[in-house]
Amino acid sequence: MKNITDSFVSVEHWPSAGSFEFNTDILATNPINLSVVLGVLIFFGKGVLNDLLDKRKQRILSTIRNSEELRKRAIEQLERARVRLRKVEIEADEYRTNGYSEIEREKVNLINATCNSLERLENYKNETLFFEKQRAINQVRQQVLQQALQKALGTLNSCLNSELHFRTISANIGILGSVEEITD
Repeated sequence: MKNITDSFVSVEHWPSAGSFEFNTDILATNPINLSVVLGVLIFFGKGVLNDLLDKRKQRILSTIRNSEELRKRAIEQLERARVRLRKVEIEADEYRTNGYSEIEREKVNLINATCNSLERLENYKNETLFFEKQRAINQVRQQVLQQALQKALGTLNSCLNSELHFRTISANIGILGSVEEITD
């Protein structure tokens, strides 16, 4: 037993660790040992490799499933967004149409209100002109009447003598007296 452990432990029997090379001599490499090692590697390695490939396959399949689910969700969200967009476009068209009709209504109302205001202003202007005309006519009448009265008074004063003046005053007093009796 000591010989076997000595052969593994003894560094003298091992080649130097500084170089590594393949031994291409078939007779020196012991083909049976190599085939056993290769068989063990293939047998156990195949299971490990199959496990690794199966795990990788499962990860790829789950990634594909997740991607498909995400794609489906994205398509659903896109459809919902398109539906919302259509609704918003319809509402925008309605607002635009209603806005234009509202603007037209307001325009017509404003024009009507302006016409009514202009008509009222025209009526006020005409009334003002009529009253000013009447006032001017009344002023002219008063001035003409005043001038006529002054002229008549001047003519009366020049034509009346004191006796005629006395008779006129007496007649007027008589008229006033008779009016006073009637009213009592």
